[in-house]
Amino acid sequence: MEEEVGPGADMEALVRRLRLHRPAPSPYEPSAAVAPAPGAGELFRPRRAAVLVCLFRGAAGELRVILTKRSSSLSTHSGEVALPGGKAEEGDADDAATALRESKEEIGLDPDLVTIVTSLEHFLSKHLLVVVPIIGILSGINAFKPVLNTAEVDKIFDVPLEMFLKDENRTSNDLEWMGQEFTIHHFSYAKGNGKYMIWGLTAGILIHAASIVYQRPPDFAEKRAQFNLPKYSTECRSMPRA
Repeated sequence: MEEEVGPGADMEALVRRLRLHRPAPSPYEPSAAVAPAPGAGELFRPRRAAVLVCLFRGAAGELRVILTKRSSSLSTHSGEVALPGGKAEEGDADDAATALRESKEEIGLDPDLVTIVTSLEHFLSKHLLVVVPIIGILSGINAFKPVLNTAEVDKIFDVPLEMFLKDENRTSNDLEWMGQEFTIHHFSYAKGNGKYMIWGLTAGILIHAASIVYQRPPDFAEKRAQFNLPKYSTECRSMPRA
């Protein structure tokens, strides 16, 4: 029997189930046993990042997820919608610590307000960054008082998680990268005067997160790909524009 996750469902039951989730082994972990061939150059070691999929109950009881609109002054992904998070730093104990630290820095989210429940399958960004999604539960949204780091974030907003399983307000296009064909999904969302486009890596992570939380696949073909990392740094190529 599937657990109810719609309006009025028991959040504690959801937390217990998600804590049992075990993601698939990462295909992007570099092998320590591989030695470079003579004269071939430096082995490629991808950097690691973590993002927080922070869920809470909306006014109608629906699960919602916190998103940001990145500052238009940033050098990469400027003005795009993103999950709070960023690159791992030496002092981070684990991926959850990275996601919580970055969330506090970007939007002022107190880590004490978030219950970390699980990590998800790893993703690869278009700049060859290994991204680890971390699911956290914000039990009291009213206790969260956002403080935006305006150097990094222009806006904070939230959307219903289930929208990433529905074939509504969605477009897509197919790409090929590193010999793999895959689909880039775009979801449009409007709230008040705000209009947002959630796409690319962020959309892919949220489709996967919603599938895990709601225990069902999306209403459309997801068409994800598992990429083979380049062996040497000289072989690195960023993803083409969508």
